[in-house]
Formats: sequence, structure tokens, C-alpha cells
Amino acid sequence: MIGVLVSGEGSNLQALIDAGLSIACVASNKDGVRALERARAAGIPTRVFPLEHYTDRAHRDSELADWLQLRGVDLVVLAGYMHLLTEPFLERFPDRIVNVHPSLLPEFPGKQAIVDALDAGVATTGVTVHYVDDGIDTGRVIRQVPVPVDPKETLVDRIHAVEHRLLPEVVRELCAAH
Repeated sequence: MIGVLVSGEGSNLQALIDAGLSIACVASNKDGVRALERARAAGIPTRVFPLEHYTDRAHRDSELADWLQLRGVDLVVLAGYMHLLTEPFLERFPDRIVNVHPSLLPEFPGKQAIVDALDAGVATTGVTVHYVDDGIDTGRVIRQVPVPVDPKETLVDRIHAVEHRLLPEVVRELCAAH
């Protein structure tokens, strides 16, 4: 079963839903985000884990991991989740947490990957699905797809289109392998 962590719009979550993958639950660090609406519309249980309600990030992540495991989650997918996960969370799901990132890692890690690629003047960027470790977008790469930067006006949309295809493909393969 898949647990999805989100922080925003939820277009990658929607791609997972549309692919018919077995999503047990969706959790967010932020209340009121569109991704939670998408999950609820699909009949998927949701819960919000706002950091300010916990003594620290490790405590929040421990409760989040408990909630996921109680729902039978064995693969965690970060679909626009904008918080680093702590070591205790990572230890609960070893080699079972994946993230989608809008660059060809290790180039342009972090929140501003597309802007960084444009600022660097590269001809090609792309999309990476990778395992999550305790660094910022430093986990082992599972699959990458290059995306030409030009035309720049459509780069964000083209990257999203690749994310929406690649993430469900990789998640389906990982589920089949377990």
C-alpha cells in the first residue's frame, strides 16, 4: 500500500490517483492545500501534521510514521512534500521512500530547481525519481528523463507532464517488486 505526502497543489498525487495505484492515505504538513481536496474527492483518507503542533520535527515525523503504518503503508511517495524527513522516519521505511524532483539530479537539488536550471543556462534539465535519504535530493536515483529547456515558456508544463508520467510508472514498478 502507498502513502503519499503532499504540501501543495497535488498534481503528482492526481497522476498517482489517475493511474489507479493503491493509495492507502495522504498526509500533509499544511492544512487547506489542494492536494488534500484531490485525495478526499478520490475517497482517500487524509490527515494534516502541522509542525507547529509538535515539540519538534522528530516527534511530528514519528506520529506521521505511526499513522502511515497503521494504514498498512509500505511505500511512501513524496509528491510535492516540502519538508525534510528526520532519521527516525527514514528508519521506519528503509529504501521505501521515493521522491520526484524537477531536475536531473545531482544537478539543481532543492526547492528552486527549475529557476536554478534557467539561471545556469543549461540546454537540458529533466525529472528524477529517487530514493529519499537524510540529505536534500541526495538519495539514489531510480530513473531520470531529460527535458530540453527551450522553449523556456513551456518548461514548467513540460516538466510537470514528465513527472505525471514518470512517477506513477516508477511507483507501479516498485509496488510490483515488493
